[in-house]
Amino acid sequence: MPEDSNPNFPDELNEDRLVYFTLPMSLNYQRDSYKLWQAALSTYKDEKTKDIFSIKNSARMSGESLRKKLLKYKLALQPNKHLSTWKAISKTINGNWGSLEYLFTSADYDFLRLKELVQNKHKKDFPYLSGPKIFNYWCFIISTYGKVKLANRQYISIVPDTHIIKCSIKLGVITNSEALRLSREEISNKWRALLKNSNIDPIDMHPPLWFWSRNNFQFKLNNL
Repeated sequence: MPEDSNPNFPDELNEDRLVYFTLPMSLNYQRDSYKLWQAALSTYKDEKTKDIFSIKNSARMSGESLRKKLLKYKLALQPNKHLSTWKAISKTINGNWGSLEYLFTSADYDFLRLKELVQNKHKKDFPYLSGPKIFNYWCFIISTYGKVKLANRQYISIVPDTHIIKCSIKLGVITNSEALRLSREEISNKWRALLKNSNIDPIDMHPPLWFWSRNNFQFKLNNL
């Protein structure tokens, strides 16, 4: 997955891990995910730019300094918009919880409570990250790569991006006309109904379907 481009954080750098898999997600809109996470890794490995992965530093850093560091490895592609998003989320977390770790603690590590905080109570303070598509995928990433054990994880919805919609049509979950007519939430609900009692969380279908579509629906086996 694109998110495999990460520093492989040791347990003592838990906050760094949480920030690494959170702030870049807010910039993951209509862009190549592989390039995004490669840029995140390069930015983190550079001692001159690494400090933007501190919530406190990003919240307090001057706009010009933060902009230069976000642009150095093209972690940000839009110098004003991406800067504003990164800083806004950092200030929100810093001002309300002090750290991402405490945000999850405040939500009792419960997806539904986290959803209430990010998508309702503080929706405007989490630009892009609070959107339904990115929020659900962020929760998947934070629970998979961020090692956050979220209660009620089964309620994380599958993210019907272009690849998931193509797979949904190919597998008969929706028709071509439904792909045009149904909302993203309605498509997610169809997957949830299909997977009921399967012991598979809907969001866990995202990676295999995403890869399947990207590979033009071909199966590729690694050499043994």
